[in-house]
Amino acid sequence: WLVVDRKVYDVSRFSRQHPGGSRVIGHYAGQDATDAFVAFHKDKSLVSKYLRSLLLGELAADQPSFESKKKQSLLEDFRQLRGAVKQMGLLRPNYFFFSLIFLHLLVLDAASWLVVWYFGISFVPFLTGMTFFTVAQIQMGWFQHDLGHCSVFRKPRWNRLLQVVVINLLKGLPASWWNHLHNQHHAKPNCFRKDPDLNMHPLLFSLGKTLSMEVSMGKAEVSGLPVPHYNIFSFFSLERRRRSSCLTITSTSISSVS
Repeated sequence: WLVVDRKVYDVSRFSRQHPGGSRVIGHYAGQDATDAFVAFHKDKSLVSKYLRSLLLGELAADQPSFESKKKQSLLEDFRQLRGAVKQMGLLRPNYFFFSLIFLHLLVLDAASWLVVWYFGISFVPFLTGMTFFTVAQIQMGWFQHDLGHCSVFRKPRWNRLLQVVVINLLKGLPASWWNHLHNQHHAKPNCFRKDPDLNMHPLLFSLGKTLSMEVSMGKAEVSGLPVPHYNIFSFFSLERRRRSSCLTITSTSISSVS
């Protein structure tokens, strides 16, 4: 289960059919996923159709919808900031800018091969071609990153299509693999075991503060259905030295649905 706008949903079976993958939903098991839900879903009306059949109930009046270790005022500030940025039109794409980006990437990539083909593989032509190729590949990575975030076109379908062209055809990597990992990164940024960007060898993180981990306690304990409310104990946070922002809700009171 997870919480969206103070409503509790059972997503145990739906998570297997979730278009964004089951791990993104699983990372919010037993938690308030409102902000992640808003960030990942542009068409709220379409998604709401699938949520109706998953509804368990609503949070009790005395139960906060945010995690106990997070400040409600800070969450509200970020939500207001996001709303103000969207209202100001700062999230609207500039098609002319992205067209120039894509054009110069194609020029650089073609130039890298043409230099080697025309001048041969001696040191200077090879180094020049590799420079063009390296710059193009790095910039393509950031361009497909914007496409993966659906930030270039208004319709997600066009973003996905061009992303496949850039990362699959021009870079030789699968877009589905990148989206799967990057969605988890933004769902739980800098949360050990849940952010794939942190799943590296421990020697690479031998300095600095130790991050906290979220671990499962097993099956949720549900009692008293369909009584007025019940408690669920599902996750807890295992800490080492310091607490981070990926703490979970350990107890939630839920009003049942008749």
